[in-house]
Amino acid sequence: MRTLLASLLFLGLALAQTGSQLYQQNCAFCHGDNGQGKPGAFPPLAGHAVELSKTPEGRTHLIYALLFGMQGPVRIKGQLYDGIMPAFAQLNDEQIAALLNYILNAWGNDKLLPREHRAFAPAEVAAARNPSGGRLTPQQVGERRSRIAIP
Repeated sequence: MRTLLASLLFLGLALAQTGSQLYQQNCAFCHGDNGQGKPGAFPPLAGHAVELSKTPEGRTHLIYALLFGMQGPVRIKGQLYDGIMPAFAQLNDEQIAALLNYILNAWGNDKLLPREHRAFAPAEVAAARNPSGGRLTPQQVGERRSRIAIP
């Protein structure tokens, strides 16, 4: 009984994590504490994630990148990035939505969001977990990203 209670308490604490905490634990090592990225390897999230979020395919890409990972080169504002992003499908829908919403509101990104921007919802993440055609590979996510036309 004590082990079950401890497990439930741990699960409750894990679910209560904020987007900021999730970012620091899962993303900051590669994308930087301030979302600045690492030249040649990991793209910036400051400024760039907002551009992706403005299109339906870009919103979907942001979710897919977290759920399935990403591999393959991507060019952003003339800079080539070719790192490998691991999948974070172990995070639940609420955590992924919280993480994406944090990214879109951190580092001045909130000032770049259009007025009609809508926050990511857990239901949107849940719907993307099982895309038609089955689970995506990191290479497929990278290939899809290469077709999204943004600066």
